[in-house]
Amino acid sequence: MHAPTAPGSTASVVVLVSGSGTLLQALLDATTDPAYGVTVAAVGADRPCHGLERAERAGIPTFVRSVRDHSDRAAWDEALAADLAAHDPRLVVTAGFMRILGPRSLAVAPVVNTHPALLPSFPGAHGVRDALAYGVTVTGTTCHLVDAGVDTGPIIEQRVVAVEPDDTEDSLHERIKVHERELIVQVTGLLAREGFTVQGRRVRVGRA
Repeated sequence: MHAPTAPGSTASVVVLVSGSGTLLQALLDATTDPAYGVTVAAVGADRPCHGLERAERAGIPTFVRSVRDHSDRAAWDEALAADLAAHDPRLVVTAGFMRILGPRSLAVAPVVNTHPALLPSFPGAHGVRDALAYGVTVTGTTCHLVDAGVDTGPIIEQRVVAVEPDDTEDSLHERIKVHERELIVQVTGLLAREGFTVQGRRVRVGRA
């Protein structure tokens, strides 16, 4: 059982980004409401990016942990784990973070991720393109816990998005992103406020 946040307090979350930071911005906007129950303690990245600029404008501490600055991925993972642990997060959220986390980072706190497809279909970096190429009529977004695989962790919640006949990868992805931002805000808040358990591949929010 991952315990819920105590009444009147907030859960500390570290967000990892690699790009524009629109998912991060959705979380930052949500945290302006005290009832949301989450505080973004820090934002990390594997490279300089616009997401870090969003965090800096909000007065949130940032860090960059680049893989190429380390002798191998294990050393990078160990350093990233130390970065995360320094903020004692209740959750880590990967919001467009384009690196696979290693075992040390995954051990710091539960890690929540969103993926722009209905897992287990179309995992990996090109979920929107792959779904469109396959000819599906619906796709969507998945919020899941991160494990050692690529988009293989237990699913928390999913939303369906219809594929239109004239969709391009960009147009479809933009519609998915709307739901992705809503979903990461909803799920992060629920897990933090109410706690959760993992039973096999099922994530159950609350004590039930």
